[in-house]
Amino acid sequence: MLMFLIFLMFFSGAMSFVLNQKHLLLMLLSLEFVVISLYLNLFVYLSMMNYEYFFSMIFLSISVCEGTLGLSILTLMVRVHGNDYVMTFSSLW
Repeated sequence: MLMFLIFLMFFSGAMSFVLNQKHLLLMLLSLEFVVISLYLNLFVYLSMMNYEYFFSMIFLSISVCEGTLGLSILTLMVRVHGNDYVMTFSSLW
């Protein structure tokens, strides 16, 4: 039941990422939701196999760095372009 819930979390985050491609903030939030579901899956796997949790801390620190980088890019794009809609960026076309 827990694995089904984790798969549902991952799938809903991936579908949210695919369906919200024009709004950068919603894309970042859905990516963070996918990362959280992967972290939960990793934590459940490590606890079921009685392994150490050191790798989960590495994964968590890397995901925090990824989220910080995404928010800094979002802040830079909002300051340059005035909004966070992907379709209006002239640098992407």
